[in-house]
Amino acid sequence: MVDAPTRYSDADLAEFKEIILNKIHKAQADLDLIKSAYMNDLNNGTDDTSPTFKAFEEGSESMSKEANSQLAIRQEKFIRDLKNALFRVENKTYGLCKVTGKLISKERLKIVPHATMSIEAKNQQR
Repeated sequence: MVDAPTRYSDADLAEFKEIILNKIHKAQADLDLIKSAYMNDLNNGTDDTSPTFKAFEEGSESMSKEANSQLAIRQEKFIRDLKNALFRVENKTYGLCKVTGKLISKERLKIVPHATMSIEAKNQQR
């Protein structure tokens, strides 16, 4: 009987690190875009100084800012989770399920590189 590996190889970890770094880069770019929309950084017009009587549009704009704020918070959490995954790669503990202690499948980690639980553990939670 062959024992299951207790961690991913250095080559596997290097591959996962590349995936995570690419996701962090893209997520940071998305966050910057969301924040610029939220803060109206790109708007140098007179929309905020001209008198308007369009309460509906102002309400819609408020809702849009609130939605962007929520997206930004979610994106920041995603980036934090990816950075934590990067830390686990450096520690060589990446890919270990925090519930079962077994390796999380490579397929799952390629799709959800910040995963800390295997599908088996996720299903047990339900």
